[in-house]
Amino acid sequence: MNSKISKIIHEIRALFILVIIVLTLKVTIFELYIVPTGSMENTIMTGDFLAGNRFVYGMRTPDWIGIPYTDIGFDVPGMKFPSFREPKRGDVIIFKFPRDVRQKYVKRCVAEPGDIIEVIDKLLYINNVPSPLPENGKFIMSPLSPSFSQRDIFLGKQGNKDYFKKLKMPERGDQIKVSPENAQLLLHLMLLDGHELTLVSGGREYPFTMVSPDELYRRKAKMEVYAPYYPQGNLLVPWSNDMPKGNLRIDGKPIGDLEYYTVEQDYYWAMGDNRDDSLDSRYWGFIPRKYILGEALFSYFSLDLKTWIPRFNRIGTNIR
Repeated sequence: MNSKISKIIHEIRALFILVIIVLTLKVTIFELYIVPTGSMENTIMTGDFLAGNRFVYGMRTPDWIGIPYTDIGFDVPGMKFPSFREPKRGDVIIFKFPRDVRQKYVKRCVAEPGDIIEVIDKLLYINNVPSPLPENGKFIMSPLSPSFSQRDIFLGKQGNKDYFKKLKMPERGDQIKVSPENAQLLLHLMLLDGHELTLVSGGREYPFTMVSPDELYRRKAKMEVYAPYYPQGNLLVPWSNDMPKGNLRIDGKPIGDLEYYTVEQDYYWAMGDNRDDSLDSRYWGFIPRKYILGEALFSYFSLDLKTWIPRFNRIGTNIR
């Protein structure tokens, strides 16, 4: 009996070690991602299981430990190793969603720090040069009118997804004037750079967060949310169109004390290859360098999510 128990304990220990090794590889060298939407069709299909390379952009140790797909866990100090190269235009990247870092997105990097992007009649321009649609990319709708302004577009004043006004990618060391005209841009960058922002109004403090109210509500987070449809809460988001008047503070100090804000990291811009059906940077903005986890390499499995039948012809497909 003792030998049987000893054998079971030995096998459990071996299995535990194997799980630890696999999880360690996943969070340091390989990035695994299941594609839930069609935003990258036909380069990547809904239901593709992607393997990504974490090593190329700099291997990282975990900065959060907890139960996957929940908020049950805690932050831990993370460390980044030197990268072999930086993300570049054309890379298909896997990254933390800036409006909810518990989610991962996969899109194509289309602009690097310092680049100027613009969209005219659906066509993307980088530094005033047309950027062709990727080989397997597509459009599925007629273009919107150039005069139509989408309320949910990034910064709220950039036009629409098919006619997106010129915008420069921030890079480390850029100095941006602190002014009402740059308010939304500065709020985004200051929060993404890791600063604490609060608005003091009527004797009450409203902290800012980059986490979307929809995500907080979906995850049933135990906090109040400020938004037009959650008026009882106290959190603000930088893209809100219904913000109370008051005094802004950065790290406890009046923002008016600053004449310029110095950007502390590089930022990137990503778009889906399925340009008409992609929730991408045109809607939520810049991707901080620290949020980029890896480069998508190939599909190691694929499942038709409508029929639940494996798509064997997609297995081993290189992502480019």
